[in-house]
Amino acid sequence: MTSPVVDSARAWIGTPYMHQASTKGAGCDCLGLVRGIWRDLIGPEPETMPVYSRDWDEVAKSEVLWRASLRHMRPKDIQAAAPGDVVLFRMRSGCVAKHLGIQSDVTDTPKFIHAYGGYAVTESPLSRPWQRRIVARFAFPLKDI
Repeated sequence: MTSPVVDSARAWIGTPYMHQASTKGAGCDCLGLVRGIWRDLIGPEPETMPVYSRDWDEVAKSEVLWRASLRHMRPKDIQAAAPGDVVLFRMRSGCVAKHLGIQSDVTDTPKFIHAYGGYAVTESPLSRPWQRRIVARFAFPLKDI
């Protein structure tokens, strides 16, 4: 079973990685993918996106991406995986959470869709190393999912 979020995310597969971009087929980063899905399913973005660096405020240890996710999406129990969830990753212990993906499959071989440097938007296995990095899980504020 899929969800409108997964269907929207899959339409972005193959979009080249481009830091701070959010244009299907032309370029996006992980946040740009989530922003594009928001526009596809909800409408205009809820706030103007400031310029952001690839380090996501690691020096200041400020959870910028996490706080923004809390402002606009519904937090979920981290263990309550469902297709279409937005998953937030901490790439290294002690660093801020700075990568997002869309959970696309919750079977015995879970998957997620994401954009990251050097690659186009792709659907990847949500392997144990990726699962260990999940620090938060959110749902888009859609009434029908």
